[in-house]
Formats: sequence, structure tokens, C-alpha cells
Amino acid sequence: MVRLLRAGRHAEGDRREAQRRSAEGHEVARVPARARRYGLRVRRHFGRGVRAIRRGRDRQVVEGRQGKRRDGRLTGVPFRAFTEGLRPPSGLRAAIAAACRLPEPDCVAGLLEAARLPPAQAREAQLLAQRLARRMRERIAGSGREGLVQGLIHEFALSTQEGVALMCLAEALLRIPDADTRDALIRDKIGKADWQAHLGGGGSLFVNAATWGLILTGRLLRPHDEPGLAGALGRVLARGGEPVIRTGVDRAMRLMGEQFVIGETIGEALVNARPRELRGFRHSYDMLGEAAMTDADAQRYLAAYEQAIDAVGKAAAGRGIVDGPGVSIKLSALHPRYSRAQYERTMAELYPRLLGLARLARRYGLGLNIDAEEADRLELSLDLLERLCFEPELAGWDGIGFVAQAYQKRCPLVVDWLIELARRSRRRLMVRLVKGAYWDSEIKRAQVAGLDGYPVYTRKA
Repeated sequence: MVRLLRAGRHAEGDRREAQRRSAEGHEVARVPARARRYGLRVRRHFGRGVRAIRRGRDRQVVEGRQGKRRDGRLTGVPFRAFTEGLRPPSGLRAAIAAACRLPEPDCVAGLLEAARLPPAQAREAQLLAQRLARRMRERIAGSGREGLVQGLIHEFALSTQEGVALMCLAEALLRIPDADTRDALIRDKIGKADWQAHLGGGGSLFVNAATWGLILTGRLLRPHDEPGLAGALGRVLARGGEPVIRTGVDRAMRLMGEQFVIGETIGEALVNARPRELRGFRHSYDMLGEAAMTDADAQRYLAAYEQAIDAVGKAAAGRGIVDGPGVSIKLSALHPRYSRAQYERTMAELYPRLLGLARLARRYGLGLNIDAEEADRLELSLDLLERLCFEPELAGWDGIGFVAQAYQKRCPLVVDWLIELARRSRRRLMVRLVKGAYWDSEIKRAQVAGLDGYPVYTRKA
């Protein structure tokens, strides 16, 4: 509650001043009638508080939750009660905070300059990229279930309407419990797409056969509104064929899902990963799930992470941080109030859970990665990481890791800060660079909030 005192009496002058400032684009807030009688007007400064302005000079007399101002000027920290526990950023952390919503051309210009390689190194990088792409194409063309599914994904890429429809099915269908809703989703995604455009495009026999199946399914699921026997027969076939279609699509989506989810349980995942480990692959296991909404959710996720670290640690058999598997944890799963507005509570309640998991991972000699999440949680995760790196009982253990999202404008600065943190804490940090999985929600959140920029790049590579 803000109280405005010592208002002036220059009503007419203030009215003219308000008209002038409104014409210049300043926002002039409505004020109570009692304040208007004394010629007072209030201008909002977003992020700076509220100013009471008189003609000819600014006079600040604000008293509220922050306490009374003594110097008569705006010091500019609204909602101080929510920020008292936050440390003022300095150095690279200040640069990270300032770069959150930088204009995209400014960020891209610096990246393009940094990406320039010497001619010899550029040629070497291009040859390596071509060799990797060629081997991946040969693998897709190979036999086996994995190659068949990769061929299907390659044909129906996310750049096509049909690819988006298949991915929506793969993501949502297996979570829907009732048959009617499943049928409605299949009808919506398959019945309206142009599958015939992908027929005979040079793909494998499996891809062409799958395309034919999608074409026939789509035609069967389309509305049969024509009168007469043909329309009636189509409607009967559609109703009778829905259970068969549902079963077939369900199995196909499970087959596709196996390429992205290695197992439904940690034990199943360890068994499925073993053949790949023999070929030289290394895995970081993540427990899929949503953020904790209650403390009961957080306790359940904490127990699941402890079980995962225990199982992966036993399977690692002392192979070490580099050669063995690791575990990734999602901080929002460990506390229902993981946000900057709850900074003190996060540090008091979430951090001990994080430290407990780190102790357990160290006991097994595993790597423990802090997974990346939404952009507005980045700086809080950096604070937790920094505190963890300076824990005396974790000294000598190089298993702490952090995941950086390449689509964030702050990513290069975050990497620089991680290097600085490793030097200050005298330890090695594992850094995993990922594309980032929250692009759509970051764009929508910024638009809904009316922000003047985005924390992520608006064009996908």
C-alpha cells in the first residue's frame, strides 16, 4: 500500500503537463479524486516504482512496505520484501542478467564474428561434418527396427504438416486413458493430412508401406456425408474400423517412442542401454515427469532420483565419471516453489535435497547434472550450482554438471561464467550443451506478459 503525501496545489499546471507528457508517449496513471484536487498526478515507471510529480520538479514522498524514503528521491526497487535475499549481480552474472532479452541482431552479430574459423580449420570441420552426415544416412538406410523408424522420421520431418501430426500423436496418444478421446485425436491428426504427397518419394519399402497405411486410414476416418449406400457403407466401416486403427496407431507410436525414451523404468533403461554402451555410447539418465506441484510430489521425485542414482551407481561398477553413466536431475521436481520469488525458501528447503543427491552420486562415483529448464529459472539454478561447487564435503569430486541451452541469448555468457566458476572453486565441471526444449513456451510466455523481447532466438536452426 503506497501513501502519497505533500501534494502540490498547481492543478491547472499539472493538467497541462499531463497532457503534454501523454502526447509524448508517457503513461499517466489515474489517481484518486482527492489527489486530483491537490493537483497531483502519478506516472508509473515499470520496474522503478511510483513517482508523485509536481509541475517544475519531481518530488517523491512514498511510504509503504519498503519504509519511508528519507532523501525525497526514488531509489527504484519495488517489492523490496521479495528481493531482500537476492545478491546484487556483479561481473559476468550482471552481464547474464542484462543479456536476457537483448535485441536479436545484436546477439547474432557477435555470434557470427565468434564463429569465424581459419580456412584450414573450416575445411577440416566441413569434412568431418560431411563424414558424420554420410554415416548417419547409411545407418538410416540399414536394416533393423531402429533404422526403419529413423527412415520414417526422416520422411515425415517436423518441417511438414504430416510430420507435426505424427509427433503430436506420439507425444499425446499414449497419455490419453479413454478410447473415445484417442479416436478423436487420431481422426483429427491423420484424417486431415496429405499423406499421398509422401508416397514413392525414394524412401524404403517400409516407409512406403507405412505411407499407404496412413493414406487408407485417413480416407477411412474422413467424414462420410454423401447420401445413399456409399455413404452408409463408409460410416459403418469407419465405426467398425476405429478399434483396429486405434490399436495399430498405438503400437506404431510406441515403436516411435522407443527411439526417444530408452525405458519406462530405470531398470529397463539400464538393460536397453547395455548394447549401446558396448558400442561406446555414454548415457545420462533422466526421470521424465512434470514439475512438483506439492511437497508430496517433490518427496516422491526425490525418492525416485535416489533410487535412480543407486541403480545407475551399481550398474556403473566403478567405471568413473567420464567412462560411466550419469544422472540428470530437474530442480523443479525437487520443490513446488522453485522460483525467484521464493528465493530464501528455495535455498533453505531445495538446496539440502540437491546436496543429498550430490553426496549419493559422489559415493558411487557418478556424474550429477543439473538439467536446464525455463529461462526465468536460469539465474536461480546458477546460484544453487555455485553454492554446491563450494561445499567442503564435495571437494575433490568432479561429478557436478550443468546443462546449457543453446537457444538462449545468454548461453555464451553462461558458458563463460561456468568456466570462471570452475576456476574459482578449483574443480572440473561437466557442461552439456543442448538445443533447448522450451522454445514454444518461452515465446508464448513473453507475448502474454507483453515483454519487449524474448529470452530465446526467434528463428530455429
